[in-house]
Amino acid sequence: MKILVTGAGALLGQGIIRSLRQSTLDCTLIAADPSPLSAGLYWADRAYRLPFADDPAFGDRIHQLLDRERPDAVLVGTDVELPWFAAQRPRLEALFHTHVLVSDPRVVAIADDKLETARFFEDVGLPHPASAASGDEAAVTALVEGVGFPLIVKPRIGARSVGVSLVRDRAELAQALEGRQGLVIQQCAGEADREYTASVLYFDSEAQASIVMRRDLRDGNTYRAYTGDYPELNAQVRLLGDALKPHGPANFQFRVDADGTPRVFEINARFSGTTPLRALAGFNEVEMCVRKLLYGTPIVQPPIRCGVILRHMDEMFVPRDRIDAVP
Repeated sequence: MKILVTGAGALLGQGIIRSLRQSTLDCTLIAADPSPLSAGLYWADRAYRLPFADDPAFGDRIHQLLDRERPDAVLVGTDVELPWFAAQRPRLEALFHTHVLVSDPRVVAIADDKLETARFFEDVGLPHPASAASGDEAAVTALVEGVGFPLIVKPRIGARSVGVSLVRDRAELAQALEGRQGLVIQQCAGEADREYTASVLYFDSEAQASIVMRRDLRDGNTYRAYTGDYPELNAQVRLLGDALKPHGPANFQFRVDADGTPRVFEINARFSGTTPLRALAGFNEVEMCVRKLLYGTPIVQPPIRCGVILRHMDEMFVPRDRIDAVP
């Protein structure tokens, strides 16, 4: 089989590539990214450069690449590419006889906007942090009076904790909002030592497998993960998947309140940066999804290895002529 992975310079894209390399799949791996200095390009069998997703030439380049390589599956490795692939998925699959693993535009839009994420969970009656848009003064006042401080102020669209503030009173709230737009204010749910990242695989109108890991964060990314069974949280994650109805993988990030209620503050309608960590725990979601798409292999919940995953940096050397050769 042949698999194309975009975003070879992103933590997500690189995690997908690493999961494929850890799997038992016999595949030719094609990697693509805007920069020839992206490490993931050099873990693949063949590599290509792409324009950025907001470049008008992006779509034409994807068409050229798919026409040339004819991959059996396309795995999207950056958030910014998701809306384009979600909108184009039916056309790409028909034209190039491939499988594009991306959720529909509705799911991508819900996950992309943290306020819409909270509204979605409110609509389906599932726990979430109480939230208000920064420009809605009445809603902000009701939030402060309803849940009190501390509160979290964050961009509605963003990642890796960039632009996130913890505010402890009205003065800090006003300071965090000053001169900024497009923010959401949310209830501060749970403690930092009760934060989790979870994945669910949804096919055939059903959440078919899931994994929950407690995590420690550094600079907005998971750098330690604690694996185990977490049966009650896994049951809740499957409910979340059944409500969202992604195509394939979805990632939920949440904290657990003192009463045991998990409150999701972020959805990723895709694989996530912790995908290769899950593979180490025995849950290779990339392999399971590819086998399901290409062979119709049923997804079966695998046993989860119990332990701690420690993340670390690594290095590689790439000869200059190899960098210059990336088309």
